[in-house]
Amino acid sequence: MNTVFRFAIAIAVFFLLIFPRAELFAQSQKTGYIDSEYILSKMPDYSGIEQRMSTIVQGWNSEINEMDKKIDELTKDLIAKEILYTEEVRKQKREEINTLKSDKDRFVQAKFGAEGEYYKTQESLLEPIQQKIMLAVRTVAERGNFDFVFDRSGDFLFLYTKSIWNLSDQVLKELGIDVESKDQ
Repeated sequence: MNTVFRFAIAIAVFFLLIFPRAELFAQSQKTGYIDSEYILSKMPDYSGIEQRMSTIVQGWNSEINEMDKKIDELTKDLIAKEILYTEEVRKQKREEINTLKSDKDRFVQAKFGAEGEYYKTQESLLEPIQQKIMLAVRTVAERGNFDFVFDRSGDFLFLYTKSIWNLSDQVLKELGIDVESKDQ
């Protein structure tokens, strides 16, 4: 979602730089913005996803803690009994500890790494919500005859915005979410 907005911003900036005297063109553009963090905070579906992800992460963290405990126990045992072990037994104990550390590192990478299960799960759970928001944004933008709608809570942040152009409540209304007071 942010990539699309960054691309739109880059295109808009490009045209404004290429055509600096095209003031009439720029004045005819209607721009609006949304605050996706605000919209997500008002969506009941999103809070359910946050809770679900939190539960999943707690389970993984418990597994990681158990692995750490096992590694610590074996390390302490090796240190305490090292002089009693033969060189072969010490080597086996160190290999066992290193194997457990490698297993833990692989587990952490598989769950939380760049291509990990956390991000894949989050992405799959958020995709339907993102599609709903994008459809609502498109509907509001077309109805209001907007040329550009930016997400101000993404990587691109407006330094100044007039609240008159904030379409967040309209998008929430389009999603069927009633907002009584705006607590941004």
